Amino acid sequence: MTPSRMKTEVLVIGSGIAGCTAALCLADKGHEVTLLSSGTSLDNGNTALAQGGIVYTSAEDSPEKLAKDITTAGWEYNYDPAVRFLCEEGPRAVEKILFERVQVPFDHTKDGGWYLTKEGGHAVHRILTCADYTGRAIQDSLVKAVTTHPNIRILYQRTAIDLLATRHHSTKLEFRYQLTNQCVGAYVFNSETNEPNTILADFTVLCTGGLGQIFLHTTNTSSSIGSGMAMAHRAGATVMNLEYIQFHPTALFHRADRKFLISEAVRGEGARLFNVKGERFMSRYDERMELAPRDIVTRAIVDELLKTGEDCVFLDAANYVDQNLRKRFPTIYKKCKESGVDMAKDPIPVVPAAHYSCGGVLVDKRGRSTLDGLYAAGEVACTGLHGANRLASTSLLEGLLWGVSAAEDIHDRYEDSCVLSQRLQDSIADWITSGKTEMEDPALINQDWATIRSTMWNYMGIMRTTPRLERAFEDLRNLNKRLHSFYKSIRICKESVDLFHGCQTAYIVTTAALRNKTNRGCHFRKD
Repeated sequence: MTPSRMKTEVLVIGSGIAGCTAALCLADKGHEVTLLSSGTSLDNGNTALAQGGIVYTSAEDSPEKLAKDITTAGWEYNYDPAVRFLCEEGPRAVEKILFERVQVPFDHTKDGGWYLTKEGGHAVHRILTCADYTGRAIQDSLVKAVTTHPNIRILYQRTAIDLLATRHHSTKLEFRYQLTNQCVGAYVFNSETNEPNTILADFTVLCTGGLGQIFLHTTNTSSSIGSGMAMAHRAGATVMNLEYIQFHPTALFHRADRKFLISEAVRGEGARLFNVKGERFMSRYDERMELAPRDIVTRAIVDELLKTGEDCVFLDAANYVDQNLRKRFPTIYKKCKESGVDMAKDPIPVVPAAHYSCGGVLVDKRGRSTLDGLYAAGEVACTGLHGANRLASTSLLEGLLWGVSAAEDIHDRYEDSCVLSQRLQDSIADWITSGKTEMEDPALINQDWATIRSTMWNYMGIMRTTPRLERAFEDLRNLNKRLHSFYKSIRICKESVDLFHGCQTAYIVTTAALRNKTNRGCHFRKD
């Protein structure tokens, strides 16, 4: 049984591509790593769902070409140093970690070279694939390496409650008065014992993923509620660009808690979009047609739906993709078939859904946040790479590269003996349990989640206006106040922690959107 209080060199919260990469690289350098997963396995995040691929490079490519595509998709709101860093160092990280260290079985051509595809916004073929389950293949390879590593302790069914910060949680004035606020670990809810634990760490790496589940329709897993952003914001770390939420244009139109993604690679291979009248409509919106960046395609689909009054548009791969669709897209083919659509014969009904957060916890190229001792990597982080809209297939590469970079920086800092003193460790109190025995009421929690998701979808969705944003701000502010009281009135549990994080994330995202009067990329102010 895990003790209620423990100390580790590095605490990694989240087990997707960023978390597993950071943990593996640190463990390979001899560090003791504790890796947390909120589920019963390491693959309950979005990494395993990624279909399209991961950006690499090709003979016709260059860092300059990739940078141009990234900044064009990002409406030139990108942070140039982060863009250059990914374009120059990204391919080496793929080779070092994915080719050599964990040996991901990427697709090859008949002559033995890498099979490279092209997606919306890309000028050349540069994307590595494993059919249409690239994320799953990468995650499986990383998990195999991580779970067998002697330096990595994995704790399952653990939900981070709050980041521990010296200014908020130290009981000694000498640490509260120091100019630098320092992250020293986290309070973590243990679902196996139903009790909060204290995990102290010299360094903490946030890899908690995105926030799609605060919207009514999303392609994200149930754990994607923005918990890392909420915790970092409460602890005093800077968050940025939260209003830039990317909606994927082509999710399968079906009833489900999580919309199934129809990969952009399907359009990359030639599939075309049609409205209910059978018109190929993208020419009315962008000369790049179906291969325009995601925000443009998404708004075009919404516009068509408003014009026709229909619930979906159609993606036709059967008549326009010159490949064996069952072999090229086995996962998508199977899911469509289960929903009554044979994509080799019929057009696929699709609608937009919340997909990716371009903003998050502000970090530099080393993954350092503005809170000392706290790093962030993957979708929870804002590196500045994506600007106002993410280019397809850059997310996996960003998570990989910043996972490597954070690990390298933490290792370098250890050489300077940058570890917690025993006095500082002793000054951090354990979680104070209220003593209340009343448990959560599922009806109340479900209703609050329904309020959050419908509010975000209707008022903070694809097209925004000032009245909608103001309504969302007011409703979420009131709900946040109620939840603060509710949170204190019951015995803490995973469901109440998740709800608290989700509501706070929705509130700070809406606040960011209301403040930003500029119409740019994913933040589309209709008024």
